[in-house]
Amino acid sequence: MKEPGQVVLFKFPQADQFDAKLRPALLIGKLPGHFNDWLICMISTQLRHYVDGFDELIKKDADDLGSSGLKAESVVRVGRLAVVDEQILIGSSRKCVPNIFGFQPTSSYLVE
Repeated sequence: MKEPGQVVLFKFPQADQFDAKLRPALLIGKLPGHFNDWLICMISTQLRHYVDGFDELIKKDADDLGSSGLKAESVVRVGRLAVVDEQILIGSSRKCVPNIFGFQPTSSYLVE
């Protein structure tokens, strides 16, 4: 079962729209309504994209790294949000630190 705060893999479409690479993302919350849509925040190992004071950095010595299932230091790219269908969320979900952004990932705007 997926829940906010988990790190999952999702199929990120390539430019040709046929191939897709698996990419990690942080589940922010399930959107209300009849569809199985989730708000996700993309995660990258490309630390050069880190924006100080905006993004969240998960360092190799942080408790977050092991519990998240991430294999290397990563940046949670707060400005890279997407709404995706639950069907493209695959892989083994792992629980991340619940207040990675300084707030709980669920809110009254999202389905719990």
